[in-house]
Amino acid sequence: MSDKKKRILQATEKLLAEYGFHGISMQMVAKEAGVATGTIYRYFEDKDDLLHQLHDHILSYVAHKISQNISDDMPLQQRFRTMWLNIWNMATEDDAPLINRGQFENLPRRKCHEQRLLEKKMFAQVDQLFEEGKACGLFKELDNEILSVLSLETSACLARKHINGVYKVSDADLESAIQASWDAILQH
Repeated sequence: MSDKKKRILQATEKLLAEYGFHGISMQMVAKEAGVATGTIYRYFEDKDDLLHQLHDHILSYVAHKISQNISDDMPLQQRFRTMWLNIWNMATEDDAPLINRGQFENLPRRKCHEQRLLEKKMFAQVDQLFEEGKACGLFKELDNEILSVLSLETSACLARKHINGVYKVSDADLESAIQASWDAILQH
């Protein structure tokens, strides 16, 4: 990815976090990225294309962060805990402004089979965790999306509450939340 394209995506993410989807223009993005407005159109067809590519860029970033320090030979619970904490750390370190402000879900998405395949490929390690857990009878027989919402996504939700001052999470609370998230998907 070119440096200019990366700067444009980062500027868009920052501005969306501050002003929301309807509050930004291509001119604002160009100014924030330090490029001419016309330069944006060398990389993106229009604002929708920019937002679609930003969505993919953020997902790729998140998938990379979630998968850090994960190996296939780790026990399932250790992999799960590492993924959960990777999400927590990403959210609490404020290195993903759009995700931290809960606006990522509002980004327009392409609704196509290719998009779903791309996301499945990006989050293959998460899917693998859930598939292995179901195969050995450890996890509930639910779709991986549901398992993710019940377990891993609680980390991001709790982190948002923590960084926004809604609820301060102690170390003991954090350990309890990880265990409760794990318990939520276990077959009983």
